[in-house]
Amino acid sequence: MSEPRVRRAEIAIEQAHVDTVYTRLAELRAQAEAMRAKGYEIGHGAGREAIFEQASMLFERDMMVFHANQTLQTLDAEYEGLVFGRLDHLDNDHIYVGRLGIRDAEFDNLVTDWRAPAAAAFYQATAEEPMDVVRRRVIRCSGQNVLDVDDDVLIADAVPDNMRIVGEGALMAALGRSRGEKMRDIVATIQKEQDEVIRAPWRGVTEITGGPGTGKTAVALHRAAYLLYRYRRQLGGAGVLVIGPSGVFTSYISRVLPSMGETNVELRALGEVLDGLEATRQDPAPLAAIKGSLRMRKILLRALRDTPEDAPEDMKIVYRGEVLRLNARELDKVRRKVHTAGGPPNRSRIRAAEMLLDALASKAEQHAKDDGRQIDKAELVSELGERIEFHRFLVVWWPILYPAQILRWLGTEKRLAIAAKGLLNRGEISLLAADFADRSRGWTIADIALLDELRVLIGPPPKRRKGRQSIEVNPERGGAPTRPEHYDEYSHVVIDESQDLSPMQWRMVGRRGKYASWTVVGDPVQSSWPDPAEAAMARDQAFGLKTTRRRFTLRTNYRNSAEIFDLAAKVVAGHAEADELPRAVRQTGITPEVRPVEASGLEAATQAAVKELMGAVEGTVGVITAMDRVPEVEGWLAELSDERLKVVGSLDSKGLEYDAVVLVEPNDLITESTTGRRVLYVALTRATQQLTVLASNPDWIPAA
Repeated sequence: MSEPRVRRAEIAIEQAHVDTVYTRLAELRAQAEAMRAKGYEIGHGAGREAIFEQASMLFERDMMVFHANQTLQTLDAEYEGLVFGRLDHLDNDHIYVGRLGIRDAEFDNLVTDWRAPAAAAFYQATAEEPMDVVRRRVIRCSGQNVLDVDDDVLIADAVPDNMRIVGEGALMAALGRSRGEKMRDIVATIQKEQDEVIRAPWRGVTEITGGPGTGKTAVALHRAAYLLYRYRRQLGGAGVLVIGPSGVFTSYISRVLPSMGETNVELRALGEVLDGLEATRQDPAPLAAIKGSLRMRKILLRALRDTPEDAPEDMKIVYRGEVLRLNARELDKVRRKVHTAGGPPNRSRIRAAEMLLDALASKAEQHAKDDGRQIDKAELVSELGERIEFHRFLVVWWPILYPAQILRWLGTEKRLAIAAKGLLNRGEISLLAADFADRSRGWTIADIALLDELRVLIGPPPKRRKGRQSIEVNPERGGAPTRPEHYDEYSHVVIDESQDLSPMQWRMVGRRGKYASWTVVGDPVQSSWPDPAEAAMARDQAFGLKTTRRRFTLRTNYRNSAEIFDLAAKVVAGHAEADELPRAVRQTGITPEVRPVEASGLEAATQAAVKELMGAVEGTVGVITAMDRVPEVEGWLAELSDERLKVVGSLDSKGLEYDAVVLVEPNDLITESTTGRRVLYVALTRATQQLTVLASNPDWIPAA
């Protein structure tokens, strides 16, 4: 039976049990409502004298109503996603794990509460220490409907013939059933590596590296669940921040750790780390390389110290019949003096006022000296400091700054050239200024780190009036109360696809994890950042130089077929060390197909290849192309509407997986960025079964 059919059959099995659970839930709810109604009837209609004589009856009534209401509240609160796991043990017994314990009318167990000792193996069992669990299954539900299941095989030798495995565990089970000791040894090695990662101490930094198909994200997922279950007191209170390209971590944690996943774990994509903003657009590679560089911090610091666009160029104020005047040069000198004194601009307005008044007093003293007079400086400062015209000038000359405002200033090429002197060349200045000047576009993912940097550099604006809520409900993140704005006290930070963080993004993430332990997942070979050394320096600063660090490398690719991975390895040869690439161990006998096509025939060739692969596999088919060609390719395939078919850009394909892939024009992926071969390597490894490459130019394959 094919994998999709097995999955459908297993979903049906679990649906039957979930139906039984919800039927029992309805019975329990009806019983609780009946108990509440009965409680209200106790003492109803009795005479006043009888009521006082039977106080115990009133107590019984109150307790019945109280317990009935408590039961109803619990059943209603845990209705959604009630069942989320299953454990199959060595003795052929199995239990279901869920949000609360439920027994049937004969007191047989239908669901085990996730906090009960019997459910501990769901979080703590690994292949090295399976705790008598043969198969661990995660069940994904929406309401009463089972949507999907995913298995882990913990004791491969004990899997009975009639036990069907779905998802990640199916690959491991297939390898474990392979003939020969060699493959079984490989499985044992994989499981040992994964166990060490999952159970590594929670303090410090745990780095998980490995190439495509090594299961590093899945391992990090289990590690997060393991840590949150075992150390929920230490980690739960301050919260856990997960930064990744998709909602896989948070959706998983929300299912398997209900009380923590919904209130203590927060997922942010890189474009969402800064509160209140959600950016999804990618910059072209040359522009992203500028925005992500540490040079931008110096540019931003210079920009915020520059004179604001609407600031007056001179100041005039009358004191006792005499005009005191500060010209542009003198005002600039005062501004530089304020900045030199330190402190964020939004907290320096009082200092700016003091230094302006001091400059005016110096002017007055000079005039008085020329005339042979004396003035009382303290009196002058006191009087001018209370003048309405002085405060009006101060508000315009030293305004409250906002991050977006400063980035827009840099849309003026002249202003950017001043801030970027010695840091960017003319071409880079023109490119960046043109981007910031376009006010019609929304922010890009790379902009978010710049806005966050500015937020810190300029300081917070004056506090809002009392009565505003600092914590609000965010329905898009599970309905859980969010942390205070710009919260930075997380106890643990998880980062997926860490190799793609720019130095400026590492600074942004580091601010949220300054008190945290870390789990970091990535693969240097898949990095799309052009300066790995700069990114590594920023990463180390984010972790803290004295933080304990441990590094685990997963070296076995068990998802991609060896045939597919051999092609990908050729493409990245010369751009990665040999020991950085994993070893693919699964052979299918299906060689990737490379089809030479004319550029003019690319549309027809893409349509034909997609139709072939959709007929060859029952699962998903991904079409991967350069970022700027996605709309074009989507148009080619518009008539092939099928939920199994997905068109994605090269950079957006990271972390995704398809049964079959059509790769359109690999040379486009190479030329769209300075790390193009690494991006192509990622795209080639998205297929688990079949791969077709359509190329009008053979240069993408290195000469043998």
